[in-house]
Amino acid sequence: MSESLPEAELEVLARLQEVGEAQASEIRQRLQPLRPLSHASVMTLLGRLQAKGLVTRRKAEVGKAFVFSPTRKAREAYRDVVGRLLERVFANDPVALVSSLFGAKQPTAEELARLEALVERLHEEEDEET
Repeated sequence: MSESLPEAELEVLARLQEVGEAQASEIRQRLQPLRPLSHASVMTLLGRLQAKGLVTRRKAEVGKAFVFSPTRKAREAYRDVVGRLLERVFANDPVALVSSLFGAKQPTAEELARLEALVERLHEEEDEET
């Protein structure tokens, strides 16, 4: 994705990615500790994300609300953000990026197990390519 997403849009998209699909009220609730926003502001941000092709919406089964979902293009937006961060801040060194993450927040046992599984999978993929 060539355009950069504003921080507020990224935060809305991240909350939506966490749950897979949600109404604006649920997204607003999840944003509350980080960025308190009005319902109208959340709807505006969701509308912008929809216009960019990062979010879809459908009518909720009950009531007037819409249910929003991230699109496949949303994952590309995340890759773009991380890619720019990796290039600009960490000189394209992914190990430095990961190290800095764990300098900011110590990983839990579950996170370490997930990382170990990821490293194992990456080794397997590397072996398949050779």
